[in-house]
Amino acid sequence: MVPINELVRGFKLYQDEYEKKVIDVLRSGWYVLGKEVENFEKEFADALGENVYAAGVDNGLDAIMLGLMAAGIKEGDEVIVQANGYIATMLGVMQCGATPIFVEPDEYYQLDVNNIEKAMTDKTKAVLVTHLYGQATRMEPIVDFCNKHNLMLFEDCAQSHFADYKGTNTGLFGVAGFYSFYPTKNLGGFGDGGGVASKDEELIKKVKTLRNYGSDRRYHNIEVGFNARLDELQAGILRVKLSHMEELLANRAHIANRYIAEINNPLVRLPETAEGCRHTWYQFVVRVDNQDGFIEFLKGKDVGTDIAWKVPPYLQPCMEYLGYKRGDFPITENICDTIVNLPMMDYMDDAEITKVIEAVNAYKG
Repeated sequence: MVPINELVRGFKLYQDEYEKKVIDVLRSGWYVLGKEVENFEKEFADALGENVYAAGVDNGLDAIMLGLMAAGIKEGDEVIVQANGYIATMLGVMQCGATPIFVEPDEYYQLDVNNIEKAMTDKTKAVLVTHLYGQATRMEPIVDFCNKHNLMLFEDCAQSHFADYKGTNTGLFGVAGFYSFYPTKNLGGFGDGGGVASKDEELIKKVKTLRNYGSDRRYHNIEVGFNARLDELQAGILRVKLSHMEELLANRAHIANRYIAEINNPLVRLPETAEGCRHTWYQFVVRVDNQDGFIEFLKGKDVGTDIAWKVPPYLQPCMEYLGYKRGDFPITENICDTIVNLPMMDYMDDAEITKVIEAVNAYKG
């Protein structure tokens, strides 16, 4: 069976380094907000670009919430998001007391700037772009739009670590970028983790205050904060993985390039990469009309699949109060009804890649 993902493969690639790091942290006797977190924040920020600052937090959802709060998003505000994004993006908005306003994506599954203006109201304070599946969004027109309309711009980079648009990494186009370091991510730990990056040092300082009970120093609480810290073990593990990031991204590019070059089934629509955008292949997502039939066929060929995700966020029970219904966003709903994820992970051998390609090409509908 070729699994959709197998996390232990990533561990085995650098097993000795990971195990040494874990032992070093355990022996250090310092497990929360120590040198590992501090060093990871600096190394991650430096890897993103010049004059960048970063704060490690406990998960990607809290990264969104804390980053938005630090920038002043509050109850009564509206934040424009793409309807096909993951629900964590919207939950981060909602936990600030703000309201997510949905718009349709473009042909690359990313936020479509042409749909933003008609969704705006006098309560609209920000646009929150989600770079889906590992591909950067075409940011230039969105930056121009936000500047024109005096809107704050944020980026959900939970799936786009080191994807870039015209040479600039995702997360650096607006006020702040939000990251998840969940184990499946291209830069993922061995547990939960998240981060906020920004060129605004004061915003990052505020995130660091909010993540630690609202304290700017020990026993001095200046904000109504949270317990949302990245722990030393995860930070240490992330430092190891970060040092191998280009090799890991090259592994994923090899898999994706073979899929694109060798899958030739007219019933299967392959992903496309927009001009100027680097795709880092967090997921390899194809489209088929008979979603369930395709999944069952590949299962019979011992090829794992996934659907990320079948139900759009605005149709989830927790968002019923927003008043959306099926049919409001037909592009998004068609995406959810037709997408299928093929195996993509830190490492696959060529025989496995060939098996996936042959299975997809054998599908008859």
